[in-house]
Amino acid sequence: MESLKEKTVNGLFWSFFDSFGKQFISFFIGIILARLLEPSVYGILGMIVVFIAISGVFISSGFGSALIRKTNLTDTDCNTTFYFNIGVAIFFYFLLFFTSPFIATFYREPSLTLIIRVLGIVLLINAASIVQQSLLIKRIDFKTQSKISIIRTIISGGVGIIMAYRGFGVWSLVVQQLTGGFIGTTLLWYYNKWKPKWEFSIQSFKDLFGFGSKLLISALIDTIYNNLYYLIIGKFFSAAQLGFFTRAQGYSNLFSSNLTRVIERVSYPVLSSIQENPRALRSGYRKIIKSSMLISFAAMMGLAACSESLVIILIGEKWAPCVPYLQLLCFSQMLYPLHAINLNILKVKGRSDLFLKLEIIKKCISIPVIIVGIYLGIKAMLIAMIVNGCIAYLLNSYYTASLIQYSTISQLKDITPSFLVGVATCLAMWSVELLMLSLVQQFIVQLLVGGILLIFILEIFKLHEYLEIKSILHTYYRKVSFKRT
Repeated sequence: MESLKEKTVNGLFWSFFDSFGKQFISFFIGIILARLLEPSVYGILGMIVVFIAISGVFISSGFGSALIRKTNLTDTDCNTTFYFNIGVAIFFYFLLFFTSPFIATFYREPSLTLIIRVLGIVLLINAASIVQQSLLIKRIDFKTQSKISIIRTIISGGVGIIMAYRGFGVWSLVVQQLTGGFIGTTLLWYYNKWKPKWEFSIQSFKDLFGFGSKLLISALIDTIYNNLYYLIIGKFFSAAQLGFFTRAQGYSNLFSSNLTRVIERVSYPVLSSIQENPRALRSGYRKIIKSSMLISFAAMMGLAACSESLVIILIGEKWAPCVPYLQLLCFSQMLYPLHAINLNILKVKGRSDLFLKLEIIKKCISIPVIIVGIYLGIKAMLIAMIVNGCIAYLLNSYYTASLIQYSTISQLKDITPSFLVGVATCLAMWSVELLMLSLVQQFIVQLLVGGILLIFILEIFKLHEYLEIKSILHTYYRKVSFKRT
């Protein structure tokens, strides 16, 4: 039997491999697609993201998190969740099917009607995978999920590239998503041995929904808010500008969202398993925060520093307008892992009521951000998002402090060294622009300067979080080496 630490290390490695391996492949696929497709194509697809995302939240309804957290999980719980997910997915698919003409009219984009009706099929496909994926997460089996993610990304990406090359435009992106969903769900059923039975328990539904319902409302509020930017930009600006925004967000998500997803997926089941031990919970939580924020600060500030050379070299001059969007998004998303970990504590402690309360408060104070975007433009909206992110963190950490006795001030003290390391690396990389090199030379020098300086600082000052990351990597390396011998 693996110890909790071994499971955590193994889960972290495979979750990192899953998210970043998949994104590494998606990154290169995205480069090819961005060169083949126009920015307006991405903008058209971005117009309907909010509707697909909201439907997905209702389909899940927090049941996945409820299954992961439940200590005495039964087959009845899984069966009940499965049929609930499928039933809600069917309802929302037909809702989108019949409302698609109105959405197309709202955006003044007639082609959206058919696009929504076809892309909506992905809701049905994904609904069939929720229980299977939750069971893998509960077992902290990210190795299997990594295999599935890599396979689905390669195949769906290949399909998208072939269609884009042959001139299918936006349909290459639509079919790419459908292909990825189908392959991912099929492989989850193949690797996971659980199979549903004809069973639906009202009592089980009440138990799971009692916890999941508050997460549903929280996720709904969060999803609407996060995707509202697509709605605003698509309505008040051009499809090309929305395309620039989506491309910038895609690059910023390479690190922020993927790191957040990794930390959230691994920390939730791990911390849930020690929820009855306050000292161990606080210690584990603190280690996760310090290590994840060192990576986040260094990665996001470094990406902001080299964004101009990165974008133009990889996808061409036609995408240059997305550079300032990318830089601002990097700074607004730096704290994402911190948000996720603080919110995970609320779920671990069973306080989905506080989770919901926080989401309502944070989204209410975010209304000015939306107003700024409508009247002052996209850049002003992104600056407002940075300020809003800092306020949101203070709110998240306030409730966490009372639950595990780890105050906001203590958290800020713990992550300040990592922040300073990120700032030093960012400034050094940005200063390379003063050398007036070609874009290719500039990009190469920026990476070298940033990487060398980062390692030098960390080795000199021996930050505890850096040593923790090295320890995790060393532990996994020894484990792999032992298995080979």
